[in-house]
Amino acid sequence: MALDDFRTLLRHAAQTEPRTNRRGGRIGVMAGLSAFAGLLIALMMIPATALVAVTFNDVTKDVVEMPLDLEDQPNAQTTRLLASNGDLIAYFYKENRQDVPLKDIAPVMQDALISIEDNRFYEHGALDLKGTLRALVNNASEGQTQGGSSITQQLVKLTLVSQATTKEQVKAATEKSTARKIRELKLAIDYESKHTKKEILESYLNLAYFGDGAYGISAASFHYFSRSPDQLNVRQAATLAGLVKNPVEFDPNVYPEKALQRRNTVLAVMARLGKITPEQATKYQAAPLALKITEFPNGCVSSTAEFSCDYVRRWLLTQPALGSTVTERQTRLERGGLTIKSNIDPRMQEATDKAVKSTVKPTDNEAIAALASVEPGTGKVRALSQSRPMGRSKKKGQSFINFVVPRRYGDSGGFPAGSTFKLFTVAAALKKGIDVGQTFSSPPSLTIGGGSFKTCDGLNITDPWPVKNSTTSGSKNMYTGTRESVNTYFAQLEKMAGLCNVVKAAESMGITVLDNQQVGPFTLGVTNVSPLDMAAAYATFASGGQYCKPRPVTEILDNKGNTLKKYKPVCTEVMSKDEAAQINDILRGVQERGGFGFNNGTGLKIPSAAKTGTAQDNQSVWYVGYTPELATASMIAGVKKNGSPRSLAGVKINGAFLNFSAVGGSSLAGPMWAKAMQKIQDYLTPVKFDDPPKRQPAAKKAAKSGGGGDDRAKKPKRGGRGGRDRA
Repeated sequence: MALDDFRTLLRHAAQTEPRTNRRGGRIGVMAGLSAFAGLLIALMMIPATALVAVTFNDVTKDVVEMPLDLEDQPNAQTTRLLASNGDLIAYFYKENRQDVPLKDIAPVMQDALISIEDNRFYEHGALDLKGTLRALVNNASEGQTQGGSSITQQLVKLTLVSQATTKEQVKAATEKSTARKIRELKLAIDYESKHTKKEILESYLNLAYFGDGAYGISAASFHYFSRSPDQLNVRQAATLAGLVKNPVEFDPNVYPEKALQRRNTVLAVMARLGKITPEQATKYQAAPLALKITEFPNGCVSSTAEFSCDYVRRWLLTQPALGSTVTERQTRLERGGLTIKSNIDPRMQEATDKAVKSTVKPTDNEAIAALASVEPGTGKVRALSQSRPMGRSKKKGQSFINFVVPRRYGDSGGFPAGSTFKLFTVAAALKKGIDVGQTFSSPPSLTIGGGSFKTCDGLNITDPWPVKNSTTSGSKNMYTGTRESVNTYFAQLEKMAGLCNVVKAAESMGITVLDNQQVGPFTLGVTNVSPLDMAAAYATFASGGQYCKPRPVTEILDNKGNTLKKYKPVCTEVMSKDEAAQINDILRGVQERGGFGFNNGTGLKIPSAAKTGTAQDNQSVWYVGYTPELATASMIAGVKKNGSPRSLAGVKINGAFLNFSAVGGSSLAGPMWAKAMQKIQDYLTPVKFDDPPKRQPAAKKAAKSGGGGDDRAKKPKRGGRGGRDRA
């Protein structure tokens, strides 16, 4: 190739007007560039020693093996998680960035950047010949690399670094060598042929790193000056423009004097180029940096709703809308610039947070308190709170275990829910047609004979089950038996309704039941569950028999504001409206005088219903209550250091040690529920529960306590457990 041909290539690189390259002609262009790269250096009279690192073959190989096009991939952008009212809950990002169009970037910011980085940007093509030749000559004579790249070349380098996925690609994109500049030049020529100058400038301003975790002009503007990029003034624009050369060295947070000096250099250049007057430059140079820092904390740790945030994040990683694998979903979440509209209500979150923190301290390291609130009829998760804050400091009582949600979303195995499970027995009994007036003689203790219960797989439980009351005894029906939480009543009701029917009732309301948990004491709450599970289950009663899966998110928007996915309620009718109304009427009795929740329900101005629960051996205490518009599960549990359950007896809570008799759902979990709901009721409508169906004129005669089953077939034993559940 003749020297005239190479000069033609350089003229093309320096042209301001983009031209269309046919793909078939690109190989010829690259070959020409390769062949005459050495010739260019020779023409610049660079000493032979400078050519050691850049031989003809090296340049040819480097250029020819580069991709023909620089892929226009979207920048990594910050995802925002929003509360139901639009308030920010958290950011998720690999790089804190929000792309903005050039029209939303102050003209003075554009002027400042062009002035200091490439003041002839609109006059040359991909290559600024004057700047590049000057830099190459200085590099050869001084033995070091010097700037001279156009904004387009810088954009190419930034893009290659951003898109690099291997160590080799990162090294190739960042090496300080003439070979790298030639590679970048080829791509820059091609890029300029396809994009306008304004498009190139916009891409550069959105991709550039401005230091201290701020990627792109939008993040930088908000971070350093707490304002959007269209509101930047001359001083602020000059400060930011000065950072891109070396964001570490000129970091105004760490090296304010260097940052000030660099800003003043930018102002001087702007004055020399006529972008501002000399008088303005002098005035602005005398002013301080005047930073107004806004932080962009990454993830849930710094969130005001940390474990609600954590639940939403983990839930999103299960959603196919974000990708087919967990890795793809994680990448989309941290790089996609999404807007996640959650159902978390900040007002309710604040109320549950205060109730939990005032009941159990973070440093009460053998106890955990938790509250979960779910909206009936929609499944919207409104608030999740726990006494242990998020973090790694054991001294401060911090933990990353989310005790409020099921294991698949929070690493906690849950806790036995005690007598709150009795309502699944009531639900099964009503579905079977058993009247609420069904009475049983319920003595302080009784033994249910072996063979009285059959599991859902048809297995008879042959072991007898001794049951004891921890509350009242006597002749009870569904109203009095539930209000007073009488164990011996519910053992007999479960037998009449059928164990499998009770298990199916629980499962239909979102409770996961293992095969080995299908035992007589199931009605007393021996199954481990989370507060979120129980809140969603009890919301079924408030919604007229519709079980709705817990739903933390209502909509996901992409980085352009378009709807990526909307989430509608996923509900199933699991009982009739009459059955739900009957249960609501029964549970209202728990809140009334004579019920174990009486002292907690009186603080509410709106209708409410609830059930208490204390697990065997005092492992946990519960209070699950609801209004027609919100169901809230309150739990306090004993936990070991590894998060597994232990008895609450003898545990120190809020400065006092609990004795065995002080442990109860009504005395511990109930007041915590009331503290939250007394505030939350102000955000709810005072809707009444539906009236229950009319009662039969006469109740059934009390059945004799105890009893055995009809099926005595010999099958493998399934061990029974003793039962003493306290209210």
